[in-house]
Amino acid sequence: KDEATFKRRRAVEIKHGRISMYATIGYIVPEYFKFPGYLSPSLGLKFADVPNGLAALSKLPVLGGAQMIAFAGLIETTGFFQAESTTDGRGPREGAFAMMDSTERGEPGNYGVGFPNFLGK
Repeated sequence: KDEATFKRRRAVEIKHGRISMYATIGYIVPEYFKFPGYLSPSLGLKFADVPNGLAALSKLPVLGGAQMIAFAGLIETTGFFQAESTTDGRGPREGAFAMMDSTERGEPGNYGVGFPNFLGK
């Protein structure tokens, strides 16, 4: 494949990996912490009333779910993270909001560790 396809697939893989990490945090954190107050004051639904895990979907207000889907759709369809200032969809590279990570200057697959030598040779 060509270089543009490779870069696109790498950006998509990074995006999906980050979504997976957020999902994992979203699954674990409610086991230990719940926000005080109301999730939906108009429905009288408190954060404490929402069960953990996938059971939370049964308590999610319809308009709340619609807001999440609409926001995700907006981000995906407008190219919010794909502007020229983001180069490859990972955010700006300069300024106060720079989004650089440890893989920024490396080559794919080179983690800087080298092969561990357990034999002492």
